[in-house]
Amino acid sequence: MQVLMPEPQIYVERTLALIKPDVINKEEEIEDVILRAGFQIIQKRRLHLSPEQCSNFYAEQFGKLFFPNLTAYMSSGPLVAMVLARQHAVSYWKALLGPSNSLRARITHPHSLRALYGTDELRNGLHGSLSTSSAEREIRFMFPEAILEPLPTGQRARDYLNLYVKRTLLAGLTALCKEKPTDPLIWLADWLIEHNPNKPKVRFQIT
Repeated sequence: MQVLMPEPQIYVERTLALIKPDVINKEEEIEDVILRAGFQIIQKRRLHLSPEQCSNFYAEQFGKLFFPNLTAYMSSGPLVAMVLARQHAVSYWKALLGPSNSLRARITHPHSLRALYGTDELRNGLHGSLSTSSAEREIRFMFPEAILEPLPTGQRARDYLNLYVKRTLLAGLTALCKEKPTDPLIWLADWLIEHNPNKPKVRFQIT
């Protein structure tokens, strides 16, 4: 009896993550949690925003009582901005963060990042996009050079894999078997970079 399996679908969502100024010294710990949670860090940069830039980033919060304190807090020192990718990235990252108020997070979500690294409602340690549309806007703000093209799904994804990925990967694995390097993973990565027939559409940036 033949079992029909559903066609594989490829869809990766992206979201913005910020490590705020007061917990930037915990950057490595937080990144480790992010990677162990199944996220890929697509882009990363360290930057120091001016109060004006913070006001523009949080423009949707303009007029609220905490807005001046928020912009002062976010411009008080350098922060780390990251583009995270995985399936359902926005909702998974929000779940990992926990409630926006770190005091409440310690009670209701004690293992969340804001419970572990935040101080109170304002200084909650980390930021995450609320929706896919806000993620796109925020990623463009922090990474103006980013290309946020719609990712292929369904037949388009399969065509892309067949045309660009499988052929190159097969050639690389064949060369790997012939070469038998001491570190096959690094060797294959270098080989794929050298023999990639297409320029990457996503820039990997660490500053």
